[in-house]
This record gives sequence, structure tokens and C-alpha cells, in this order.
Amino acid sequence: MVDDLKVVLHGPGDLAAAVPFLMGYHPTDSVVLLALHGEEGRLGGRVRLALPESPQELDQWPEAARRLAACLVEGSVRRAGRPASVVVFLCRDPRAGERSREVMERLRPLAQELRVAFGALDVPVVEALCVSGGRWWSYCRPGPDEGDGGADVGVPLAKPGASTIAAAAAYAGIPMPATLRELEDRFKPAGPQGAELKAALDRACRQLVPRMLDRADSPSVAEETVALARAALDKFTAAPPIGDPVRSDRRDDGLLDDAEAAEMILGLQDRAARDRVVEWAGPATAASAIRLWRALARRCAGPYAEHAAALLALTGWVAWCSGDEAEARVALGLALELEPHHSFALLLLHAIGQGLDPDVVRRSVRGGRRRRITEAATVRRGPAGPAGRGPGRRSPGDRRARIRR
Repeated sequence: MVDDLKVVLHGPGDLAAAVPFLMGYHPTDSVVLLALHGEEGRLGGRVRLALPESPQELDQWPEAARRLAACLVEGSVRRAGRPASVVVFLCRDPRAGERSREVMERLRPLAQELRVAFGALDVPVVEALCVSGGRWWSYCRPGPDEGDGGADVGVPLAKPGASTIAAAAAYAGIPMPATLRELEDRFKPAGPQGAELKAALDRACRQLVPRMLDRADSPSVAEETVALARAALDKFTAAPPIGDPVRSDRRDDGLLDDAEAAEMILGLQDRAARDRVVEWAGPATAASAIRLWRALARRCAGPYAEHAAALLALTGWVAWCSGDEAEARVALGLALELEPHHSFALLLLHAIGQGLDPDVVRRSVRGGRRRRITEAATVRRGPAGPAGRGPGRRSPGDRRARIRR
């Protein structure tokens, strides 16, 4: 988001204030790793992972630290060379009845595991900060001389808009970042699932799933789904977004009725349908496609919550192609929370972390789609060719059909 800005950050306070601008959002409940390059400490790649919620996950911290360290170093090598050093941020606000200092102490073992993991890769951690409750602490330089407030109470973060990077971003016309929760809420149902929506989803499930499992009928379902989604896309394009995200999302929700939303949600669980709409990532369709996928994801609630994974992966893909890496990471992270082995979401997150160009993945997706179309056509023809003819007795019409494919 601020990659094109040239800003000099002085000390850990400036670093802590810069995190939301570097990530594109305030990374609540997150581990954030930032690579530095060269003697001047030029900012490089970054990695974020949700912090564990329960004390039982403490045993997983050493392995998680090793994987995070490897991910950042390997991705940095691909993007801009091996990092000279790393900055670690542990961001978590205190829960009810908890003090920020208690959060800092609880996360200290994770900070140490990360320092050890990067040390094993010969990449030093030059600073490790805990950001909690509007204050920051350093795990690398603890002590009463750490800042104005000392180690016991931490150091206050700069007021919103008062930091060096906030001033530079305002000058460049970059808005203040939203919180991670605000971004995630745009993909989640606003409240309990209504009876009419659940009935529509149940009805679409009964009607479409048997057809999707039928090899002879599944191509028709894909065609119908894409046609329905295309009509919805045109509807979204004709209704430009509103400046306020909450009002814009509410208006988008009203553009779809429950029945058509349910049919698209179920139909897009089929890979053949997704292979078609994945092409709507170009400049002419990307903005409307993201709004459509968000609106459909917000309809996935209750027993249909996991159906949002496919829609979130599509959102992440279009956002990445549009240059919005922050939204792409948020959407893909939510998709993997719902479906940890979702292959497309895993592929995209890996590609983003490795600094690949979206065109590389686009070519891979198109190649996979061509292979699946060829395999499906072979299955439909059968080993003896269309209508039972042998492979050497195809009519001119068959040859024309083959060319069109």
C-alpha cells in the first residue's frame, strides 16, 4: 500500500506506527514479520499469521516459528534477495480484565522462538515488538530506559495521523488503514441466517447437488451457474460502489435475492464453474466481481458457512490481480480457516508469499482448465469415439467440433 513511498523510520516507535500502512490494515491478533535489506534497512517482504487463541497451542509455537521464518526468508530471496535482518511484531489487544503488559509477557516465549528460528537461518532479528492496547514494548531492549513510560507500562503509540508514515501517506492520498476485523467483517454474515435464505439454500442443495454429481448433467449446471453469475455481475456493474463500505455492502446485499444467491453459492462449489468465472479478474470486471463474491460469501451461514471458502478464494484471486495484496491475504486466510486444504487458496497464498506475478498463476489456471476440458471430453466420447464409431471413422462434423474445442 505504501511500497512507492520513501519514508525514513527512526526507532521502534516509528516501526510500530508503520505496521498498519505496511500491511494495508491494523493486524489485530497477528504475528507480523518484516524483512529488511541492505545496510540502510530497506523494507522488504512481509508475512502475517493469526496468533494462537488458547494456551494449549503453546507447544506448536516452535514449529510455527520455524515455518514462518522459512516462509519469509524464501519469499524474500525470490523477491529481492536474502534479507539482512528481520523485525517481529506481535499484535494483540488485551481481553476483558487483562492488562496490556500481561499480553506482552504471555507472548514473550513466541518472540523468543522467532528469534531462535531466524538465528538458525543466519538472519538476525534486530527488533521484536509487542503492540497491545495502544502501547508497545521491545523484547530485544527491555529495561527502564526503554522509553518515556519504561518497561512496566510500555510506550504509547503515536496518535492516529501523527506518525511519520501517516503524514507521508496522507500527502500521497492514501487513506488510514481499516482494522483487520473491519476487513474480515465484509466477508461474514451480518447476523443470524434468515429462514427464507436457509430455505433457498436447502432448495438449491436438493436441486443442484444430484445434478453436479451426474457427469452427464454437471456441465449444464456449470453453464447455468456462470450465466446466473454473469447477470449478477452486470447488475453490480450498473450500481457503482458507495464510498462508505458498510453502506456499500448493505446495498450490494440488496442486489441479490435469496434464490439466485443460493443457486450461485451451490453452483460455484463446482470447479468447472469456478474455472470460468476466475477469468473475471481483468480491469473491466474485477471491481464488480469482488463485490459479487463478497456478497455471496456473506450469504453463507449456519450449515452452509464452509461454502464461503470457494467464494473467498475467488475474492483473493481477483484482489491479488488488482494489486490489493492486503484484501487478497485476508480473504485467502479466511478461506483456509473454513477449509484448511483448499488447493486454490493455498496456491494463491504461496504465490503471494513468494512474490510471483499473478500472470504466472493465471497461465497455470488456464492450463489446468484446458486439461480438465480435454479429459471431460474424452470421458464423454468414450474409448470408441462419438456414437460408438471407432477412432479412425470420424465424420467431418466431428473434426470441426474437435477444432472448436
